[in-house]
Order: sequence, then structure tokens, then C-alpha cells
Amino acid sequence: MTRGVVSLGLAGALGPESIARIAPEVERAGFHALWINDTPDGDALAALAAAATVTDRLHLATGVVPVDRRPGDAIAAEVASLDLPLDRLTLGIGSGIAKEGALARVGDAIEVLHGAGMPRVLVGALGPKMRRTGVERAEGVLLNWVPPVEARAQTDALHEISPAAHIAVYVRTAIVPGARARLEAETERYASFPNYAANFARMGVDAADTTIRDVTELSDALEAYTAATDEVVLRAIVPEDTVEAYIDFVRRTAPSPS
Repeated sequence: MTRGVVSLGLAGALGPESIARIAPEVERAGFHALWINDTPDGDALAALAAAATVTDRLHLATGVVPVDRRPGDAIAAEVASLDLPLDRLTLGIGSGIAKEGALARVGDAIEVLHGAGMPRVLVGALGPKMRRTGVERAEGVLLNWVPPVEARAQTDALHEISPAAHIAVYVRTAIVPGARARLEAETERYASFPNYAANFARMGVDAADTTIRDVTELSDALEAYTAATDEVVLRAIVPEDTVEAYIDFVRRTAPSPS
């Protein structure tokens, strides 16, 4: 993959029907990939299957599937049942909520997914041990809630371990005033989680420093992030979860509209 590509992230809770309406706009806008997060009320793989049917070249990624809730064999089975295009698919996985055995759980899932023929697995990782697992045992790492300077430092360190590893970074982004309150609420929520709070403290940053909070910040922030790492995933935060609001976001942030 090319360094510095720009992708779009959406919530799995939007559902396959809405994702299928948004995905063609994402492809036309020139985004590299569509990332969908996986939650109890939003199946990322089902949403990506819907996106696959209405796009031709858009890469498809999960960001991320927690393997304490959906283990590797269950993920592989669903990928096969949905006939997802493996040449366009990246499986982002994470350890989930349970801390005990997290490294082993992720390592086992990577092995199962590779054994099932999944060509690209990225690991969502905060700490150095999990990041190392991602570049040594999988195809790379998905960073989250990090500012550009830290994204560059972590990317450079991981490329020293594995030059071919792909490092992506998830960046929550609001570009209209009406979305800012939702972004601030999500930022505060994550900052209240002990593992994220500890990570912000280690980096010496406020959680808000890892987000894009206004359209006037977009160009400079994108320049900084794309120079720092291999892929930037703009996690769209909009005033209301409507298809129209997300399509507006896509058009306003389009990296290279066709």
C-alpha cells in the first residue's frame, strides 16, 4: 500500500442498507478504503458485504472486530459465507475489553485468520507489546487516538521492526459546527477509560489533540498525518446519523474526487 493514503471510517451501527448508499460516494470521492467498526449493534462484515456489491475498487476494512466477542474462526466463517472479496479486504482485529490473555487471544486469532486464507490482518493496538504483535505476526497495526507526532514516532519504530508492515491511524473528525458536540462527548468518554487515559498521559497530550475538530483544521491535520504514517482513516462524526449527513462529509473531505 502507498504511504499516506486517506480512507473513511463509519459506524457499523448504520447498518448494511445505509452503508450501501454511502459506499459508492466514498469510492467516487477517491478514498482508499472504507473502514467499518464492529459493535454488538453493528456487524462490520455484513456492512462491508453490502459495500462490496456497489463498489468496484474501494478497499474494505474492519476497524476493529474484538476477538473476545468474535473469535478468529467465527470471523473467518462469516467472511466466507458473505463471499467478501479477499483482494480488497483488510481484517482489523482487537483484543476487546478483557485484559487477561489479550496478547495470546489476538495472536491466536491472527493464526486462525491466516490459516483460513485471510491475506491482510491489522491489529488495533495501544501498547507497545500489542503493536509489536501486529507487525511481527500480522500485516500491520491500526493506531487510535494519537496525534501526528506520536503517529510518526510509532510508525517509524514499527517500520524498523518490520519495514513491510502497514500502519494506519484512526482519526475522529468533525467538520461542521453541529457535529462538534458529538465529537467532544466521544472524546470525553474515551478519556474516561483507564487504558486510554493512561495512554494520553504517556504521550503527554489531551484527548482532543488527537482529533480534527473543524473544517479549517482539516488540510493541515491531513498533511501532518499523511506524512506520519501509511494510511489515515477519517472517522466521520456528523450532527445526525443520516445517510445525507455522511454523504455531505464524504464530499467535503474528498481526497481526490473523480
